[in-house]
Amino acid sequence: MEIQNWKKMLIPYTQAVDELKIKFKAIRKECKTLDEYSPIEFVTGRVKNISSILEKAKKKNIPLSQIEDKIEDIAGIRIMCQFVEDIYRVINIVRARDNKDMIIIEERNYIENTKASGYRSYHIIIKYPVQTAMGERFIFAEIQIRTLAMNFWATIEHSLRYKYRQNMPHELQDRLIKAAQAAYLLDQEMSAIRDEVLRAQTNLPEESHLVGDILANIQTLFKQQITRELQATQDKFWQLWETSNMEELELFNEELAAKIIK
Repeated sequence: MEIQNWKKMLIPYTQAVDELKIKFKAIRKECKTLDEYSPIEFVTGRVKNISSILEKAKKKNIPLSQIEDKIEDIAGIRIMCQFVEDIYRVINIVRARDNKDMIIIEERNYIENTKASGYRSYHIIIKYPVQTAMGERFIFAEIQIRTLAMNFWATIEHSLRYKYRQNMPHELQDRLIKAAQAAYLLDQEMSAIRDEVLRAQTNLPEESHLVGDILANIQTLFKQQITRELQATQDKFWQLWETSNMEELELFNEELAAKIIK
């Protein structure tokens, strides 16, 4: 196949990756806008380059004429999560879209069924509709869902595997397996303190908004020339802010709002 024909073939795959990235980033943005916890930490995507496609076709004995029918990860996005528990929340989000804007073909759980190399991730193979100049086409795409620790290990392993091809030294393979176990233990530890981490992350935007309201009310009082109590008000605010007591800050904000001339 000529290079120009390859480029033409990959156009809808690029479109699919771009659209899928936008959709899952929008979910994260919506959660953040509503000050809700997002199970999606960040999203990346890629289209396999021509050499990688040919290498996989050769490895799996796939004729060039059947590449689009037999290779399911030409288009791929990767969704990273903070915790293992979040992976399953994202899986449910994908499942909820089945037969709506995508069709789930297969799920592969490499978290519970870890590969011998130490690789862990959750893969969902989908058929995704792309609107092309020739009409609608359904193409394969792969969604990989993993934690940050899983992704760090997989990125390093992929680079080394690409460098050594099939000839990675046994010592290096053993060290990678040990590193995979360390990543697994890290995920376990993070899950153990998940509730504490989530409480801390939830409180940050709430406190930020409350402090913003308090400062706005203080500024309004200053503009209305209610200056007798201004210094005492500011001193009290700094004292409460240092304690990070949300209940006392909220009560203080209510008292400020009551003093403002409507």
